[in-house]
Amino acid sequence: MARYFKEQDIDEFRECFYLFARSGQINNLDELTVIMRSLGLSPTIQELVSYLKQKNGKMSFADFLDIMHQHSKVESLPDEVIAAFKAADAQNKGTISARQLRNLLQNWGEGLSMREVDNIFREANVNSNSSVRYADFVKIACAPVPDYY
Repeated sequence: MARYFKEQDIDEFRECFYLFARSGQINNLDELTVIMRSLGLSPTIQELVSYLKQKNGKMSFADFLDIMHQHSKVESLPDEVIAAFKAADAQNKGTISARQLRNLLQNWGEGLSMREVDNIFREANVNSNSSVRYADFVKIACAPVPDYY
């Protein structure tokens, strides 16, 4: 499984796994749910039941990495966000105004602060009066944080 994940990701998975699976293996649906959701994933209950069933109700860390790889092919946050932008793009331009994007980022979901949005815009080279290609923006916004931060 190491070929599918970066070492730092595996370390994060391991830490979370052993934090919640204290016996060294996942023994029930609740443990699997908490671990995967703590890692920022949002599997459905049906997916979780299926994953646990595939591993006969018990899951070692190696089994868990296998499930994480399997689930990562199903759940792709950037693709889901781009699909949401496309659904709202009636004219199919592939762009959104920076003002609209700022409003979405600050007022939807958990909502980012003005400073957080300014930092994202600076990183993505977005001018506050410009139009933003949302596919490019999502790729930048969903990219992993560099190690040097």
